[in-house]
Order: sequence, then C-alpha cells, then structure tokens
Amino acid sequence: MGVDYYKILQVDRYAKDEDLKKAYRKLAMKWHPDKNPNNKKDAEAKFKQISEAYEVLSDPQKRAVYDQYGEEGLKGQVPPPGSAGPGGASFFSTGEGPTSFRFNPRNADDIFAEFFGSSSPFGGMGGGRRGGSRYGNLFGDDLFASFGEGGGAGGSVHQSVPRKAPPIEQTLRCSLEELYYGSTKKMKISRQVTDMSGKTMPVEEILTINIKPGWKKGTKITFREKGNEQPNVIPSDLVFIIDEKPHSVFTRDGNDLVLTQTISLAEALTGCTVHLTTLDGRNLTIPINSVIHPNYEEVVPSEGMPISKDPMKRGNLRIKFNIKFPTKLTVDQKAGIKKLLAS
Repeated sequence: MGVDYYKILQVDRYAKDEDLKKAYRKLAMKWHPDKNPNNKKDAEAKFKQISEAYEVLSDPQKRAVYDQYGEEGLKGQVPPPGSAGPGGASFFSTGEGPTSFRFNPRNADDIFAEFFGSSSPFGGMGGGRRGGSRYGNLFGDDLFASFGEGGGAGGSVHQSVPRKAPPIEQTLRCSLEELYYGSTKKMKISRQVTDMSGKTMPVEEILTINIKPGWKKGTKITFREKGNEQPNVIPSDLVFIIDEKPHSVFTRDGNDLVLTQTISLAEALTGCTVHLTTLDGRNLTIPINSVIHPNYEEVVPSEGMPISKDPMKRGNLRIKFNIKFPTKLTVDQKAGIKKLLAS
C-alpha cells in the first residue's frame, strides 16, 4: 500500500471524522516546523506527511480510492469509485480508456491555516514559507503553549478556535390549559451584539415560542446563539425550559390527568356520580357503580392530555377518591351497619 496514512495519524482504519480531527490537531501542532527550530527539516517532512494523511482520510472519496488501491493508486491512474470530487482530486478522460483519478496534495500550510483559522491570532499572514515563517512573530512559543505538553500532545483546543459560552436557561411557566391546547408566547430579550467595526451595542429582540399541545414539564426550546456576542466566543444558546403551573382541579401524571374526588363513606359503598368540567370546557357526568375502596381509581379513556408526538391521541383521565369517614357513630347506627353488612 506504500505510505500508511492511518499509521501516520495514529488512528485505526475505522476512525471517524472527529477522530481524524483530534489526531491531526495533536500531531500538526507537535511537528510544525516553527515548533521545531532545531530539527526543522525533519519536522517539515513529518508535518507535510501528517497534512497529506489528514487530507486523504478526511475526504470520503480520496479515502475510498486509498483504501482500495493504496497510495500508488491514489497518485496514479485507476478507475474512481464515483464522480469528480472537491479539493485536490480531479477526474479526467483519456478519450480511450476509462475515466481516471488523480490526487494532487495541497500545501501543508494551507491545510493548517484552514484547520486552525486564518485570522486571529494568525492575522497579517505573509507569503509562503520562504523568507521566514509564514506566520511571522505571531507563530511563536506563546501560541503553542496553550496546548500544553510540548505543543499539543493531548492539550486543549487552540485559542484561535472560538469556544462556545455556556447556555443560558430560563424557566417558562405554562398553565395546564396552555399545554393542553398549545399556545404562542412572546419573550423580549436584551443582549449585546457586535457590529462590523467590532463595537458592541445593546439590542432588544422578540422571540416567539410555539408551545405544542401535550408538551411536558422539562421540555426545552433552544434559540441558538442568542446570548451576548464577545470576541473569539460563540454566543450562548438561550434555552427555555417548560414548567407547569398548579391547576385547581387536575394534576398531571405523564399524559394522564388525575382528579381527586371527595365522597362520603355511604357514597363509597353505594355508588356516586362525578361531575366535572374538562380543560376544553366540556361537562362530563361519570357514574360510579362499583364499591369504592381507598385505592380505587376510575379510568376514563382518552380524556387526558394530548400526546405531543400524536396530538390526535390523548392519555386517560384517572379519578381517585378521598373517602370521608364519619368521626363517630351512634349505637343504633353501628347496629344498623352490622345488620346491613352481615353476610
């Protein structure tokens, strides 16, 4: 196969895109010629090899050709696996034989600058590597120091790669009716934004939150990058988290609605009728003919909350009972009850 690009990047043959990026970041920073002034020639050769390996393996088409035909096939003339690809790969027709693949490696410095960012802290980049470092004085030890362990061997992401500010979370309290029907809320936010000159200024913005029927407590609605803008920092995401306001009649259990009805002991033993008004304003009359014990529940199908993934379906209404026992009984009442309940 010739050169083993997987071995050069120290990854296995099943490495994914994120694995390749981590490997390139580590090795390119370790072997960049400007980081190795006492061994510049060998470092430059290693740096170019690392860049070429990353360029091939990070491009699905080039990687497919390499996996099938090796380095010789990649740089020679072999049938391609598909149509023309981007970057340094090109297809051409001889007019006689089949279409062929040709790989022209890109400049290693171009790949490095593209990967780590060609602007701050690399602003004011000069020409090629001849006549000194392409990155001038900006590309010194201080630049690599942020990577730790000798310039990147397991260090953190380079400071030129913007970090993302942590998300800002805000509770959004909704009534049970709003979560039953769905609703729209308008939220006014104020934040700092940066203009073209780099100056920050306060702006106000109205965010529209569309609450869908059946959403539950804990549901998150994310507005990406709506936090304050700062230099070299990706703004925070603004996250609204649904919370439920207490309801005077119903409590919620998943997709079910739960109602607790207080009844007398006589009603528990002889039956009762429950009258209630649903969240959408309908009046229900539910006769209970069973003997109601303390753990009894009457289940009314499809009278609960809408199911968010399928709003045409609903959970159940569950009626629980609080049985009010008498505090005392007369002698005659006790005798009468014993007689009535005697088996």
